[in-house]
Amino acid sequence: MTRASEFPSPGLDGQARAELLCYLVAAQLLGRARSGSWLRTDHLVESMRTWAGGNGATPDWFESVRLGNISRQLAETTWAVEPLRDADVLAILFTDGWRLDFRSPIVRGIHDLCAARLMTWDYEA
Repeated sequence: MTRASEFPSPGLDGQARAELLCYLVAAQLLGRARSGSWLRTDHLVESMRTWAGGNGATPDWFESVRLGNISRQLAETTWAVEPLRDADVLAILFTDGWRLDFRSPIVRGIHDLCAARLMTWDYEA
């Protein structure tokens, strides 16, 4: 019998993980601002695939689940910031092709929050 651990998983390095988490938090916020609800699982998966397609890196399934959960937690926390509840403000965080615009101070702030949150990634399960 073959074990799952015998198949190498590409996973993400720390920088890519922070970028994906930032993308997911921004997507969660935009989804909430537009619909009044956090992203459903299928939309979260679609957001991960969009990011992965544009970045050439793919999280493994466990990493995806963890990042999805953390993205919701961080989005709920940042929802208290007034500009992050405005769909028009959030929409301009994305460029053509649904990439985040890291020139934006809002995107950089979300990224910093995500990077700080991921400092404990290796100690959680």
